[in-house]
Amino acid sequence: MAADFSSRLDALDGTLKSIEAVLKLDDLRDEIRDLEQQSAAPDLWDDVESAQKLTSRLSYLQGDLRRVEDLRSRIDDVGVLWEMAAEEDDEATRAEAEREVEALHKTIEELEVRTLLSGEYDSREALVTIRSEAGGIDAADFAEMLLRMYLRWAERKGYPTELYDTSYAEEAGIKSATFAVKQPYAYGTLSVEQGTHRLVRISPFDNQGRRQTSFAGVEVLPVVDQTDHVEIPENEIRVDVFRSSGPGGQSVNTTDSAVRMTHIPTGIVVSCQNEKSQIQNRAAALKVLQARLLVVRQREEKAEMDALKGEGSSWGNQMRSYVLHPYQMVKDLRTEVESGNPSTVLDGDLDPFIEAGIRWRKQQEQEAAEAV
Repeated sequence: MAADFSSRLDALDGTLKSIEAVLKLDDLRDEIRDLEQQSAAPDLWDDVESAQKLTSRLSYLQGDLRRVEDLRSRIDDVGVLWEMAAEEDDEATRAEAEREVEALHKTIEELEVRTLLSGEYDSREALVTIRSEAGGIDAADFAEMLLRMYLRWAERKGYPTELYDTSYAEEAGIKSATFAVKQPYAYGTLSVEQGTHRLVRISPFDNQGRRQTSFAGVEVLPVVDQTDHVEIPENEIRVDVFRSSGPGGQSVNTTDSAVRMTHIPTGIVVSCQNEKSQIQNRAAALKVLQARLLVVRQREEKAEMDALKGEGSSWGNQMRSYVLHPYQMVKDLRTEVESGNPSTVLDGDLDPFIEAGIRWRKQQEQEAAEAV
């Protein structure tokens, strides 16, 4: 038993050392010191948006450092606790050490997943768009269920969100919705959720109580940074204004404050109606448009690289099924992770699916690299 405990503790220590190496703790401390100096500048809040980004980045890095230092301390402490239990032959202390090792394993595993987010835009905040697809009213209702699921997931983790646009369906649910998750690494984390989600249930909108299959699409984009240089000439944008509306077409705004922005060369259309003024809606719509164009550019660059390699790659589009009838199950079609409790998943309990998705994506990338 003692040998087993020691080997588990050694494994945890090795994993944490790998995490410390990936995070480059000395560089992390240097960046924190630099950001702390910048945050002390008297004119910091003259530019509110830049100040918020700086303080958010500082808070996130400080949290990362505290988390790793705390785990290192806990590993050292649990080793001492186990030795004490052995010396005194104390079963209660031994059980306490066992519980702590289990807790450490879970926490270190979660942190290890974060270190797998090494893509070019993974550290960015995220823009998430959910759209109803095939399935009529049920698809619109399902899209609204997914919107609530992701907002609940963010709320559980304390991540700030901002809803930019909601297009309501006529009878129930939504046609589409776009929101931001304002947390570092939100894009890298949520990007594995992109794809088509499928719902199977007895339709609450069918008076004959028949089973219905419906679909909703999830798109995840990185928020554009000042370093991205996504400049859009004014003559390439058409801006239309209209009145914001709520469910059933009920007017929620008596002025033309909502904004629809069309990028003429690509035909990409975005809209924003959740802010109070036309200026705010225009700024939010431009942010979403820039993010979409950034991804278009990224895909074009990847397509060029795939063409040079003489190959293409696709991981498939349909990624998760939510079955509420005739049995209860949520299953990821890529990782095969599943849950027999759809209600908790739809209430935001997504971490097991997201973590498995991140590991699966990393494995796919490694296999693709080895195949070249």
